[in-house]
Amino acid sequence: MNELMKSLPSPTLPGAAGGLGAAGGPGGLGAAGGPGTQAEMAHTCRATIPMATAHIEMGDACHLVLTSGGRSYHLKSTSEAECQCWTSALQQAKASATQLMQHSDDSGDEGPLAQDGRALTAGVLKTLAGKLDDLSTCNELIGKHGAALQRSLSDLDDPRGPGDTAERLKAVNERAALFRITSNAAINACRDFLDVAETHSRRWQRALQYERQQRHHLEETIEQLAKQHNSLERAWRENPNSPTGGAETPEGGASDENEDAEFFDAVDDYPSFITVTTGNHTQHSRSASNHSTMSGGRPNNWTHNHNVNFNEPLSMLQRLTEDLEYSELLDRAARCDSALEQMCLVAAFSVSSYSTTVHRTAKPFNPLLGETYELDRLDEYGYRSISEQVSHHPPAAAHHVTSQRGWTLWQEITIDSKFRGKYISVMPLGCIHLEFHASGHQYVWSKVTSTVHNIIVGKLWIDQSGDMEITNLSTKDSCHLKFSPYSYFSRDTPRKVTGVVQDLEGSAHYILSGTWDDKMEGARIVDSSPGGSEGKKTIYQTLPAKLLWKKYPLPDNAENMHFFSSLALTLNEPEDGVAPTDSRLRPDQQLMEAGLWDEANVQKQRLEDRQRLDRKRREAEASDALEDDQSGQDLDGYHPQWFEKRTTNETRERTYVYRGGYWEAKERRDWTQCPDIF
Repeated sequence: MNELMKSLPSPTLPGAAGGLGAAGGPGGLGAAGGPGTQAEMAHTCRATIPMATAHIEMGDACHLVLTSGGRSYHLKSTSEAECQCWTSALQQAKASATQLMQHSDDSGDEGPLAQDGRALTAGVLKTLAGKLDDLSTCNELIGKHGAALQRSLSDLDDPRGPGDTAERLKAVNERAALFRITSNAAINACRDFLDVAETHSRRWQRALQYERQQRHHLEETIEQLAKQHNSLERAWRENPNSPTGGAETPEGGASDENEDAEFFDAVDDYPSFITVTTGNHTQHSRSASNHSTMSGGRPNNWTHNHNVNFNEPLSMLQRLTEDLEYSELLDRAARCDSALEQMCLVAAFSVSSYSTTVHRTAKPFNPLLGETYELDRLDEYGYRSISEQVSHHPPAAAHHVTSQRGWTLWQEITIDSKFRGKYISVMPLGCIHLEFHASGHQYVWSKVTSTVHNIIVGKLWIDQSGDMEITNLSTKDSCHLKFSPYSYFSRDTPRKVTGVVQDLEGSAHYILSGTWDDKMEGARIVDSSPGGSEGKKTIYQTLPAKLLWKKYPLPDNAENMHFFSSLALTLNEPEDGVAPTDSRLRPDQQLMEAGLWDEANVQKQRLEDRQRLDRKRREAEASDALEDDQSGQDLDGYHPQWFEKRTTNETRERTYVYRGGYWEAKERRDWTQCPDIF
């Protein structure tokens, strides 16, 4: 199909130097004007119009209207004479395009395959199939006559064979003639097959190239439509009474940051409340809203990549360790005399673990089975952390942290993900346990869902959403946190987190509010007014809010360092005496951090192949003992080195807990029990 830019005559008409830009600017018939030559237009025009199906009509003296595909393009010329010239040129181009569509030669290069071309292709394929059948028949005959010729030659060499020599020589000649005839037939069939294939190869190559171009054009069109759709929605929201809407954000600047954001309906099913601060009576209405800043510059192969090009140089075990970025919150909580105040700090700590994810759209490396990671910060922060990949199918990691400042944290996390077309939901399964040594209070909570948006088209951005219930198993106090998903219809704070701290009887004592990427505040409740049964919001009167947690600023030049935090930048630093299974020693991760992408991909493939072979070996060795699962290990017979599965007394769940021995082995520098996984 001939397109507008290719079908227009050379711009020698009067006024062609000015052109017919969409805004009356210079250039060809592009969507927004541009350079005047057709080579430049092919590079700069945002779209083309198929002239064969376009409708052209005159407006006023200097006005043209082109209609194609249900869309109208209003064009304005500088004079009436120029408008007439362009109308004639467009009508001529339309006639030429229509004629080319109807009379395109199948062997030419003017356009794609037509219906008769498809029929011809089917006939060619049928002919090729027949030639293949002929070749198959010739192959069978050659084998048959070749075997007969071989027998005749054997009989000729045998002086004791049947018949005299003349008869045997005659038989050999007959067999040789049949073999020669069959071979010639096979050669002719091969020549016919090649002739047919070469004759139509150019047409097939052209058809394949056309399909590739059409696919690329369709992808670009879908992306452009998505951007325009989101831009119009934002404009309408900012100025719903205007037919065109606003072009700027509420801050007054041009809005192109959230061009590719995906929007969701508001969530209204969570019971809302209003807080009134004592002294100024400012009302803060709780609503469900959150919008996560998108981070760009990275191809969107988040779910289907099998190389390191879309990873960050950290493993999932190291990402778990990053939860300790704000361990001082737990140090403060360990010194609290009030269990409710302690709950507020634990809640702030649980939110702080998401602060590093706002720009981190790259995937961490999936740990190998048996891979470990240690972080010894006794001197700086008073804690030591050890984590291990304890299962491969399903992937599961166990983590244990002991602090000299009065607390212990452990968790087992299994990642489940669901691809939903435009986004992927990552759901961490498992519980996080925290115990304070002095009070004996033990807290339990689970992580919320992380969503990576614009997987197919647009810039990747991450959102956190869902409910988090933190429970003090000793006092039965609880904190319900709401991570509000992004809502297009809400004007509230993006990435918002709100929560209520309640005691055993359900009485609210603290209101928590903030954002998961910046800070959390807590305000003590001094009075409350129930909302009643008519759907009214509960009104809490609180003291002025106090800051619980504030995010550290990112290091300078963080955008060129995977947006790593200060802690994340240190996680790959070499340390003496670590286990040979430590993530720091993983070769593909080291090569990727050094910028050796190809070598990293080779190493990653080698490690994964080796892991599969090891799994098959363990399955074969444990095939006679699969029914004995009393230890709770994987059915392939694998036993983690530093963790074992136990049933907890408080929650009665079976989870991996630290069995001990790692730090003692490090002191002895004895790693003989560690597997060789790298």
